[in-house]
Amino acid sequence: MRKASITTVLVLVSSNAIAHDDLMMTAKQIFKPIPYAIPTLNDNPMTTEKVELGKMLFFDPRLSASGIISCNTCHNLGTGGVDAGPTSVGHGWQRGARRAPTVYNSVFNVAQFWDGRAPDLKAQAKGPVQASAEMNATADHVTSTLNSMEDYVGKFKRAFPRDTPPVTFDNFAKVLEAFEATLTTPAAPFDQYLNGDGNALDDQQKAGLQLFMDKGCASCHNGINIGGQDFVPFGVMEPNIKLRPAADQGRFAVTKASSDQYVFRVAPLRNVALRAPYFHSGQVWTLQEAVGIMSEVQLGAKLSERENNDIVAFLYSLSGRLPKIDYPILPTRTKETPPPSLDR
Repeated sequence: MRKASITTVLVLVSSNAIAHDDLMMTAKQIFKPIPYAIPTLNDNPMTTEKVELGKMLFFDPRLSASGIISCNTCHNLGTGGVDAGPTSVGHGWQRGARRAPTVYNSVFNVAQFWDGRAPDLKAQAKGPVQASAEMNATADHVTSTLNSMEDYVGKFKRAFPRDTPPVTFDNFAKVLEAFEATLTTPAAPFDQYLNGDGNALDDQQKAGLQLFMDKGCASCHNGINIGGQDFVPFGVMEPNIKLRPAADQGRFAVTKASSDQYVFRVAPLRNVALRAPYFHSGQVWTLQEAVGIMSEVQLGAKLSERENNDIVAFLYSLSGRLPKIDYPILPTRTKETPPPSLDR
């Protein structure tokens, strides 16, 4: 009897191990861990000089017309790469139309912004600084501000030794792209699991991972960034006017194709537990509610409370190691530095 009991236990343990191995193998086919190495960029070789200069510009509010808004204002590196939401507040207290996407791991996205209108981080960097509802500046304001401070001019010369002049709007965008490409968050429990550590996820997180794949969440949220690679309609099964304002037709504004009405880039889920509120309209404040809504409006399925909790537990495993960023000391303005303006 005792021998039979021991055999039964061993069979159960073996079966569980096989099931976990199968889960890991399936997950590896759908998802990829964030690499530790900094990704390469198209037409923008990474250098230490570019990264350090880009970090300074990311935090410098003097690039905005008002002198009080920096990239970090809306993409706060201390709060998951986003601001407090639901949508950002820009120049003259104007409210943006959409939730600020996270800057963390954005280098892995197929395109930038919710509607994908910028093909890469270089193009994205030029947008907010010129948007009237955001930083409300111009390319000339940016280059004039940078040229007014000799320290910045020297750093641009070192970052772009072959360029004359070195301070250009294109080079401004390149150094921001270089810095933002370093903002990756590897070593999440899920990354460790994908790299072969079966104990990196607990049983509830593994159950949530299984549900995430079985229910169809992974059909859109996959790859390195667990999303960010495709454009899909929001509200496939059940349009929600609160979450999908009728006036914001998403990618349609970019392509003018009727098939792109209410189509948005799939939200990447890396570090999603750090950055409520959720969706492009920033109207949902808990992961539990967000998961339930997505199941209903995108998949046409209603989750049980246990299923919802298990998926949320899995989403918490996507929180990675945030890079340590020291706040930079910025060059001192001079009499040539354009003064701030709150009126335009």
